[in-house]
Amino acid sequence: MLRGAHAISLDSKGRLAIPTRFRDKFRDESDGLLVCTIDIFEPCLLLYPLNEWELIEKKLRALSSTQPQERRLQRVLLGHATECELDAQGRVLVPSPLRQHAGLNKKIMLVGQLNKFEIWDESRWQQQISDDLQALPREDWELSERLRDFAL
Repeated sequence: MLRGAHAISLDSKGRLAIPTRFRDKFRDESDGLLVCTIDIFEPCLLLYPLNEWELIEKKLRALSSTQPQERRLQRVLLGHATECELDAQGRVLVPSPLRQHAGLNKKIMLVGQLNKFEIWDESRWQQQISDDLQALPREDWELSERLRDFAL
């Protein structure tokens, strides 16, 4: 499982160092190959180990290429999907167009989301967390059945 929020710096070439504890997992389970694409809901990037990305591709393949919304989703996710390889120092290069899309500067956050990482500009991440905490359920909120049954 990919978890935790990790403050990382992009180097001058646009590379980020994957935290040490995840490097062997990526090398063992996906030969050090990752896929980076844009998030369609938030101003961040998604970084998947190749084995997890292949599950996403299978779902995308099942969508219709004749339905406009489904085709848009395929176009956006697959069109931005870029294979990234861990180098000997455990870094991956985030392509310039993806960095620009997410507004990534030197200071970024790598945020575990179970099967993938989100890559955020640090200041945008701080704002997103603040917004998310403000939007958490209050007593007067109508919760979905899944959230009503969710306990920590």
